[in-house]
Amino acid sequence: MTRKFHFALMTLFLASFAGFSQQLQMPQASPSSKISQQFGLSVVTVDYSRPSAKGRKIFGELVPYGQIWRTGANSATQITFSTEVSISGQTVPAGTYALYAIPEKSQWTLILSKNTKLWGAIGYDPAEDQLRFQAATTKPSKKSETFEIGFNNITDNSLVTSIRWDNTQVDFQVETNVDPVVMAQIQKEVIDAKSSNPTLLFQAANYYFTTSKDLNQAYAWVKQSTEEEPQYWTMHLRAKIENTLGMKTEALDSANKSKSMAAEADNPDYVALNDRLIKSIK
Repeated sequence: MTRKFHFALMTLFLASFAGFSQQLQMPQASPSSKISQQFGLSVVTVDYSRPSAKGRKIFGELVPYGQIWRTGANSATQITFSTEVSISGQTVPAGTYALYAIPEKSQWTLILSKNTKLWGAIGYDPAEDQLRFQAATTKPSKKSETFEIGFNNITDNSLVTSIRWDNTQVDFQVETNVDPVVMAQIQKEVIDAKSSNPTLLFQAANYYFTTSKDLNQAYAWVKQSTEEEPQYWTMHLRAKIENTLGMKTEALDSANKSKSMAAEADNPDYVALNDRLIKSIK
């Protein structure tokens, strides 16, 4: 074989390889999606693919009852918790998990698996479960053509994760305990340190007020904060606490000061908030 022939053969091979390696850019049948939601001091993130019904019957046919399902398409859906949470009364450590489901007509078994490397449910092993729990199915008010995972009913301590597709919806609550974390910070940074920092004092007072803790302590903190460095938002909180404590004259004075400062700062939202507060005090 001549050197020229070797060169021609190698050129043909490389050209064929290049042809095979080319890819057409096509729309994904089940496009990927990523959604995150903060609640309290935690963040939950879901990374998943979104198939569409396209005229097919979904649950009981395309997605069989009683069989493990990736809860979406392509790779298994992944759910990440930034902090320790609780689901169905059971503790789940911070981390990323594969979210599987075993659908049934009236109830699903939902699974958090520690193995996040599988394609779909191929190779799924129950021994790798972090958690299994049940959630009832409901019929949503509107049919979902495309598979969807979302969040609602968000509070400082919980949110509801909703899985919807076709005429089926499954909800489960994720909970976290914020109060001990916040109270530990207040104890250290405000109480033990005897802080005179206006921002820290305002934050501590606001937390005590919104969580219905010791209002007299909240008032002492916000009063000190506004005496050190009055701001229209701190004065507004002072007015709300004074009003709750029955200090109507003081509350009116604080609310009017807050309104005046907000108007000077060109903040119509706080002007309106103070107008409503003043009206409720009178």
